[in-house]
Amino acid sequence: MTEPSTPSSSSASPATQPTSAPATQPATQPATQTRVQNPLTLIMTLKSPEDFEQLNAQLSHFQGLPPEQNPLNQALTATGMVHFARFVFLENNTKLGVFTAYDGALAAYVNAFVDKVGQIFDLLLSHMADAPPLPVEQHRQEFLAYIQSHDVPVVEPFYSAYPTLTVLDILSNSGS
Repeated sequence: MTEPSTPSSSSASPATQPTSAPATQPATQPATQTRVQNPLTLIMTLKSPEDFEQLNAQLSHFQGLPPEQNPLNQALTATGMVHFARFVFLENNTKLGVFTAYDGALAAYVNAFVDKVGQIFDLLLSHMADAPPLPVEQHRQEFLAYIQSHDVPVVEPFYSAYPTLTVLDILSNSGS
């Protein structure tokens, strides 16, 4: 992953510049920010139209369950590191996109999901043309390498309204 860029405040008008900046630091220098959120844009190729039909039915089944019974929702919540996630079929249903924003390192994110719903990844990956060895619990490094090789980089900077807040920070601040 590329390092996040920090927004520049040099475009601010002089009237909005701080007036009490230290003499050794220009008033236009941005505050230091460390982005804790990362995007995942995972694009995978399906094996066949039949695989699309089967996978679509399986995902629709999971997504049709009440949140407390949906294993994907349960895993997303239990990790405490996912801001959002969604599945999208692309290119005339020949590819599956998984789009998420998560906190921390990719390896920790992937391992949290393998620990919680590895069998669901096995099911999803069984429909992919170039899947890593399964089950993912026994092939974590290969699974991580597969995700890294199928993750489409975003055009930086990755925007977030709250780049330094984790999911747990946001939940804590909201009183949830």
